[in-house]
Amino acid sequence: MTLLRPIALTAGEPAGIGPDLCLVAASRPRRWPLVCLGDRELLAARARRLRLSMAFSDYRAGGEIQYAAGSLTVLHAPLATECVAGRLELKNAHSVLTLIDRAVDGCLGGEFAAVVTAPVQKSLIIDAGVAFSGHTEYIAQRTHTPLAVMMLTAQELRVALATTHLPLRAVSDALSIDGLVQIMQVLSQGLTRYWNLPQPRIGVCGLNPHAGESGHLGDEEVRIIGPAIEQARAAGLSVDGPWPADTLFVPSHLAHYDVVLAMYHDQGLPVLKHAGFGHAVNVTLGLPIVRTSVDHGTALDLAGSGSGDPGSLIAAIELAARMASRQEPF
Repeated sequence: MTLLRPIALTAGEPAGIGPDLCLVAASRPRRWPLVCLGDRELLAARARRLRLSMAFSDYRAGGEIQYAAGSLTVLHAPLATECVAGRLELKNAHSVLTLIDRAVDGCLGGEFAAVVTAPVQKSLIIDAGVAFSGHTEYIAQRTHTPLAVMMLTAQELRVALATTHLPLRAVSDALSIDGLVQIMQVLSQGLTRYWNLPQPRIGVCGLNPHAGESGHLGDEEVRIIGPAIEQARAAGLSVDGPWPADTLFVPSHLAHYDVVLAMYHDQGLPVLKHAGFGHAVNVTLGLPIVRTSVDHGTALDLAGSGSGDPGSLIAAIELAARMASRQEPF
C-alpha cells in the first residue's frame, strides 16, 4: 500500500483518551504517513505520563513525514487553556473544532489523503454554544455534503444508520421514503467503491417490534420503509426487508447481507459493539473525503492512565489508509 499524502489524525477532546490513543498508535510500526493534529505540549506531557518514548517533529506541508515506530509528526494547534487529563475545560471546546476544520479542509484541498478522528465530548461543545450533534453531521456540513451515512464495521459485520443522534421520539418523523432511498444509494455506492462489492446486499430493519406486525404495532413499515425498499429495488439496488431487528441480526440471516440498515442509533449499534467493541470502526459514507473514527467515546476516567485500548483507533487508521488507496479493506 502506498499513500503519497499523509493521513490527518485529530487528537479529539484533550482531557479524554484521544491523545493517549494517538500516542500509543504512533508508538507502533506503520506503513503510511500520519500527521497528528493537536497541541504539541499536551501530547508531549501525556507521552511522559504514559512513559512512552516519543520523538516529535513539526509538520510542514510537503515535508518529510516520520513513519518509524515511536515517532510522531504533529500539526500544532494550541489549546485555549491548560488541560488536565479527565477534567473538561469549556474554554478548549472551540480548539477541538479547530482540529476537525483543519483536517477536513486539508482533505478537501488535497493536502491529506484521509481524516481519522479521535472522540470528542459532544456535551462540552454544545455547552460552548455550538449546535453539535456529532462528527458525522459536522463534517457533512463542513464539506457541503447533502447526505452522509454513518456506518460501523467490525470485520464482516457492517451496520449503517438511517438516523444518527436523535431522541427516540423524533426518529419516526425523521424517516421518509426519499430519504431512505438516498441512504441506500449512498450505502451501495460506498460499499462498491471501498469494499469492492459490485452489488452490495442491504438488509433493512423495520422501526417497530416485529416490523410493525402488518401495521398493528406501528405503520412506518407500511407507509415509509417498505415503499422505500421497493423504489430502491426499482433503481437496481439489492435491498431486502423490512425485517424485525431481532430476526435480521440472527447470524443465519446476517449471512445473506453485506450491510444492515438500522432505523436508529441504539437499534443497530449495540449488536455491532457486542460483536467487535474496541476493534470496530466508524465510517462516514457519502462524503467527498475519506473519514473514519473510533467506536467509543472520550473515556475521561481512563485519560492519562495508560489502560485505554488503542485497537479501534488503529483499525480506523488502517481502514482509512485502505479506503484512501481504494483497496479492498477486508
